[in-house]
Amino acid sequence: TEQSTMPFLHGFRRIILEYQPLVDEILGLLVIQDVEQQSALESPACLGSDRSQLSAVRRVLERETHSPFFQEGVSYALLKVSELGLVPAAEILLEFGADLGFEDPVTYYTPLHIAVLRNQPDMVELLVHHGADINRRDRIHESSPLDLASEEPERLLCLQWLLQLGADVNAADKNGKTALLHALASSDGVQIHNTESIRLLLEGGADVRATTKDGDTVFTYIIFLLGEMVCSDTEEAEVINHFCFHVTQLLLAHGANPSECPASESLTHLCFKSFKHHFLLLRFLLESGAAYNCSLHGPSCWSGFHIIFECLCSHLSISEDDNFSTDLIQKGQTLLELMMASSQTIQLPSNFEVNTSSCRYHGEVVSTLFRSLKQLERSPQALKHLCRVCIRQCLKPWPVDVKIKALPLPDRLKWYLLIDHAAAGHED
Repeated sequence: TEQSTMPFLHGFRRIILEYQPLVDEILGLLVIQDVEQQSALESPACLGSDRSQLSAVRRVLERETHSPFFQEGVSYALLKVSELGLVPAAEILLEFGADLGFEDPVTYYTPLHIAVLRNQPDMVELLVHHGADINRRDRIHESSPLDLASEEPERLLCLQWLLQLGADVNAADKNGKTALLHALASSDGVQIHNTESIRLLLEGGADVRATTKDGDTVFTYIIFLLGEMVCSDTEEAEVINHFCFHVTQLLLAHGANPSECPASESLTHLCFKSFKHHFLLLRFLLESGAAYNCSLHGPSCWSGFHIIFECLCSHLSISEDDNFSTDLIQKGQTLLELMMASSQTIQLPSNFEVNTSSCRYHGEVVSTLFRSLKQLERSPQALKHLCRVCIRQCLKPWPVDVKIKALPLPDRLKWYLLIDHAAAGHED
């Protein structure tokens, strides 16, 4: 009864009364008085590596071999030396039968979990080579060693070793969360940047379509961080934006679809809704071939064309600032042209109309943009436009900007192909 109602207390009692004295003696021989005071001691690389220390440990283990709690003692000692990365000492403990599956009485982590948490890549290699279950999940958090390695950039070497040693990159916990989703969820975009971990996981075959039982996808965390930018100062916002942009590049390069349904989980939809703030990211998405409509249900679900005009009318109905309006209109026009140049046939919502009566400012400009769009839908397309679409299609895979700049064409034609109004205006 006591074990079922108070497992932690029971575990502590066993440590203190049964095998703690043996553990203390072993650690004492390795000049480890208190793991919590490790910073005040020598470097971990220098601890427990002296031949005389190791010989003394071996003598103690030989002496205590027949102790009734010997197995638990050497196994718990393995947890402690794994924490400090004392590979020679761990080798001896394993030689004397330390259990690789032994769980810490409090955290239920195994030696491999602890080696990863403490960023001990050499210990990770040793434990796996000796048969530690590389995909084992702890009993409390359901975390695998790979999950833990993916959560902190300081554990990158452990992550590399685990992948090289055969960890299942797409193993998921009971909620469907994979190591890739752990890496994304643990990144705050400011202090914790798991960009390299994300890259390694993707290169190792991580599935970009992974989804938790709650519906979280690889873009859920990017969308959340972009939302955090609103409350951040300028410097923090720039750092978050850079992180999100870089990670999005990695995800798209490995086949992630940012335009999936539902709209709340679509990065493309979010960027359309706030295209003034996320213009560069949205441009990259469109340049990389992202669908400008819901990729599952089409424009009847949500449409980039509809959102752009909706935002233009909304913002231009309240802002008298000419600089703001000019910038907004220019960005909107660029995005409209990028969508129109993505294929020879554009997809508009059925019965799509725009009411510019709410635009107190620049309503005629918005009307002109809308008329050009409807004309493209109803009338034969101009040869110039068809050529732009054809050339951009021939230069795929996306993105095509670097390829266009390398073409032996006059700059004015390059700007037309690039759909870069700012550059074209500068040239003029």
